[in-house]
Amino acid sequence: MEKRTEKQPKIFVLDTNIILHDYKAIRKFQDNDLVIPIAVVEELDKFKKGNDALSFNARGFMREINKLTDDKTFGPRGVPLGGRCGYIKIEPNHPFQPEFRDLFMDDIQDHRILSTAMWVRDNNPGRFVALVTKDINLRLKAKAAGMIAQDYLTDRVEDDRLENTRREVLVIEDAASEAIQRLSYGQDNCIDWKEVADKEPKPNQLFKFEWGGQTVCARYDADRKVIALVRSREAYGIRPRNDEQKFALDACLNPKIQLVSLTGGAGTGKTLIALASALEQEKDFDQIILTRPTVVLGGQDIGFLPGDQKSKMAPYLLPLMDNLEVIRGCFRPGSKQALKIEGLLKDEKLLISPLAYIRGRSLGKVFMIVDEAQNLTPHEIKTIITRAGEGTKMVFTGDIFQIDQPYLDQWSNGLTHLGEKLDGQKLFQHVFLRKGERSELSEIAAKLL
Repeated sequence: MEKRTEKQPKIFVLDTNIILHDYKAIRKFQDNDLVIPIAVVEELDKFKKGNDALSFNARGFMREINKLTDDKTFGPRGVPLGGRCGYIKIEPNHPFQPEFRDLFMDDIQDHRILSTAMWVRDNNPGRFVALVTKDINLRLKAKAAGMIAQDYLTDRVEDDRLENTRREVLVIEDAASEAIQRLSYGQDNCIDWKEVADKEPKPNQLFKFEWGGQTVCARYDADRKVIALVRSREAYGIRPRNDEQKFALDACLNPKIQLVSLTGGAGTGKTLIALASALEQEKDFDQIILTRPTVVLGGQDIGFLPGDQKSKMAPYLLPLMDNLEVIRGCFRPGSKQALKIEGLLKDEKLLISPLAYIRGRSLGKVFMIVDEAQNLTPHEIKTIITRAGEGTKMVFTGDIFQIDQPYLDQWSNGLTHLGEKLDGQKLFQHVFLRKGERSELSEIAAKLL
């Protein structure tokens, strides 16, 4: 490569998992230059077929590179990405220097990517060069070899913002007794926000008022400019057992709130509340769709399982069926409500579908529940939400501390990203459920083990 001064842009060498995480990441490094080792292209070739997000991102990257190069070849610096971005280049593999060959003896793709990154660094003196990967093990190997290695931080939510998404409830202990009395027992069950706050709350801000030894729950209604009482409601036999569940059920039953995010640990009732709310409002929707990411060992797709689509999905959707059984157990066998659930399943108005089949659809008048959403990337969350048509409501549930995807964490997963980016929007509500209600045994295990 041609010589550069210290003022030249930085160089980032991208690992395969960055592109599989989000192929548009190549346009998120400002005016810096990008290098893609040929080993990365070889790995992407394995993902080009399929309907999942990894395949989509692999194909998207290939199309982007093909469009950028057209009839051109990569020059010493590469080809311009356009806009205010830098250059991108695909670099052939380069072997390790002799002193590192005994350290990295196995001929694997990770080592080829690392050796190429070190070659780029050594051939660009005076420029900052770093390997960008979401693979913690590869970052450790790079640092052991003296190579700067970084995580992809563009879609990572900062710790203080992550805390904000979990602390959306304001607890007020010194509100005027007369105001809380009107909120609880008044004709409209609401009060002016100026009576309890110095500045206007954000839309759907949640409140807990400590009053007379009890807790009064409320939500700020931005349309009416008032703080309205959140009542304890019932949905298809399911009643909330704590204040957070009360907030969650209220959000799921509120027709003005079209997008809901429910987070919390195991047994807090996220999926049960979402499903009960959907059944309670089934007359308002053409279809109820239940889905979740299919995370399996070894990165295999559901295609390796025998049977049709329904049979393949059955093992992954058992938790959803368990929640459906809990609701069905609230009613006598043969009752009107139990028979209604059977009819909804038979007529496929209550549909369990693989998440991969959502892409490309337009979902109008659908109540959609996406369980285990912490295993989705921000791009996947966006893809799902952009499918929403008129009259559609979406509820995403998950636990950001139980992530099964190897390259996602509590800061970079799609569920955290959703709560941070849409906070304060009128049509969005996030609720963090703290207390487990599955059983006393489950609660003790969650706390102590």
